[in-house]
Amino acid sequence: MVLPIYTLGQPVLRQVAEEIDIQDPELPQFVQDMWDTLARSGGIGLAAPQVGRSVRVVVIDLDPIKTDYPQYAGYRHVFYNAYIEEYDKSNQESMDEGCLSLPGLSETVKRPTRVRVSYLDEEFNERDEWVDGYLARVMQHEFDHLDGKVYTDHIQGLRKQMLKGKINDLLKGRFSCDYKVKVKR
Repeated sequence: MVLPIYTLGQPVLRQVAEEIDIQDPELPQFVQDMWDTLARSGGIGLAAPQVGRSVRVVVIDLDPIKTDYPQYAGYRHVFYNAYIEEYDKSNQESMDEGCLSLPGLSETVKRPTRVRVSYLDEEFNERDEWVDGYLARVMQHEFDHLDGKVYTDHIQGLRKQMLKGKINDLLKGRFSCDYKVKVKR
C-alpha cells in the first residue's frame, strides 16, 4: 500500500525516532508499504518518519541511478535501528540534495564522503561498517530523518535565508508533486 509522505511541518519529522521492535508482527507489511511508497514517489531512499512513524527504519533503492552509479545496480536494502556512529570529516563533498518531504526543493549540501554506520540488516544481523561514496551521502540523508533532521538543517548563512520563502510556501501547502502527501494543516 502506498502511504502518504509527510511534508516539512509535520511534528514526526522533528522527533528522534525510537528503535523498532523486530518482533512486531506488522513490521513486514510496514516495510513493504515503505517500498511501495518509495517506488511510487520516484525517490531512492525513505525513512519511517517520512510516512508518519517515528521508528528507526530506512529503505534505500539505488538501482534507479545505476546509469550514473553502475556500482549500485541492484542495490536495495532495508536498515533497522540504524545509526551513524562516526563521521570521517577528512574529506567532504558538496552535492545537490532533494527530499520527498520537501517537494520541489533542492540545495547543495556539504557532507563527509565516509561514515561509520550501525544497523540491523534484512535478516536482523547486526552490522557496523564504514561506508563511503554516494551511499554514505544517502545514508546520512536518510539516517538524519531518524534523528529529527532534514537536509536544510545543514545549510547556513545567506543560502539558508534565501530558502526561507520556499520553505514557508511548503509549510503553507503551496507546492505540487505527483505523489501522495500529508501536509500540516
